[in-house]
Amino acid sequence: MDERYPIGNFEYVGEATASMIEGWINEIEALPNLVRQAVKILTEEQLDTPYRSGGWTIRQVVHHIPDSHMNAYIRFKWALTEQTPIIKPYAEDKWAELADSKLPIDVSLTLLETVHIRMVELLRSLSFEDLKKSFIHPDSGEVSLAKNIGLYAWHGKHHLAHITSLCKRMGW
Repeated sequence: MDERYPIGNFEYVGEATASMIEGWINEIEALPNLVRQAVKILTEEQLDTPYRSGGWTIRQVVHHIPDSHMNAYIRFKWALTEQTPIIKPYAEDKWAELADSKLPIDVSLTLLETVHIRMVELLRSLSFEDLKKSFIHPDSGEVSLAKNIGLYAWHGKHHLAHITSLCKRMGW
């Protein structure tokens, strides 16, 4: 198994169906509880353990998920309210080194829960036409909202697997 991509890379092929979108939104909705369950018994020392050599600590991963998903939420809103906006990427590696990524993880677990309540409400309100709207990412080009829903469902599972696979390897 590739410790960097324990569930593999995100793949988006063809058009997303209504059932795919619904499944992805359900996965996004479930993520905060799954992350909270995965880290609930970990010690401070375990939280500060990198999930792989050269990788982030579990604490940094927990703080990164809401950082990323807040950006995603805003990107959805931009695409819904502007004509194919160009979004601003962020230096996630540098964000993971900032002081707020050293806080107790409950701060970010609560933030993740709150962002996901809003995101899920927004995503469930989207029409078929809304799902075709898009934004432009300077590094990866035009991204439809349908694809972005799938990407963030994958993103959550990807980082959850970083946590759970380390716990399994370490016998925690």
